[in-house]
Amino acid sequence: MNTYVSAITLIIFSIASSYCVAQNPLDFGSDIKTADPSGHVWADGRMYLYTSHDQECQEDFYMKDWHTFSSSDLINWTAHGPSLSVADISWADNYAWAPDAAYKNGKYYLFFPAGTGVKDRVNPEKSTKWMGIGVAVSDSPTGPFKDAIGAPLWTDPYANDPSIFIDSDGKGYLYFHGKGADYLVAEMADDLLSVKGEFHKMDMGGYEPKMEGPWVFKREGMYYFTMPENNRSLAYYMAKSPLGPWEYKGIFMQEEGGNNHHSIVQFKGEWILFYHRWLIGEGECKKKQRHTAAEYLHFNADGTIKEVKRTREGLTK
Repeated sequence: MNTYVSAITLIIFSIASSYCVAQNPLDFGSDIKTADPSGHVWADGRMYLYTSHDQECQEDFYMKDWHTFSSSDLINWTAHGPSLSVADISWADNYAWAPDAAYKNGKYYLFFPAGTGVKDRVNPEKSTKWMGIGVAVSDSPTGPFKDAIGAPLWTDPYANDPSIFIDSDGKGYLYFHGKGADYLVAEMADDLLSVKGEFHKMDMGGYEPKMEGPWVFKREGMYYFTMPENNRSLAYYMAKSPLGPWEYKGIFMQEEGGNNHHSIVQFKGEWILFYHRWLIGEGECKKKQRHTAAEYLHFNADGTIKEVKRTREGLTK
């Protein structure tokens, strides 16, 4: 009888535990270190995450490839491996930083920053680092992606952290972090392979803190421009147009002692915030490295974003 009761207790405990397992960072089935998650839901209804990849104990931010993951429930993820590598690019050999993705005209597009040279943090005047934004194309959401034009979209200004937004009218807008100027956007040609016209410096209402990693989305007719303010705290603006003018609304996720980079996407009626955390991993490297995490994101009645707290449970209900 005691053996029977013990067995039942063990089963109940196991079932309960399966619902209490912490889901942050996300479990991609290995100890891979990922950052800069770009979330998208395509026609098949799955969530796709396009991420950068931190090498184990990498030097500085010398990064070599981009990875894709997908899930039907945000708990169980399929790793699709590298979807593009700097080894596949003729004009860059390093800095495989934050990507973004889009679907249009029956094709999947991966917008990626990459570069050359070395950043000298001790003597900045000796730095040779340069970065540009490229675009790769695939027939599949998981790649492999192929560099579509064999060159960056432009060479001046130095740019990274692309965010591609396709509006309901089909127009594409590329937001990015540019050297010497932030809050820039370029309207894209219909095939998404070139810039249409000049870069547009947006009206941010008089408040322009240092930024990287923009992310733009649309909800109930309003546009949201979100970014890591001073590269740390997640903040946002709102507007009635993808080009602004924008009204600053404040910070919705506080900093955690390292840079952050995020995306916001709706999945099965819920709004999800993907971001990365700096955590000590279980691999060979004992220093803090980046890991992709996720939280539910909620809005107030007026459309403003409620504050988001980091949790261990993440998307586990």
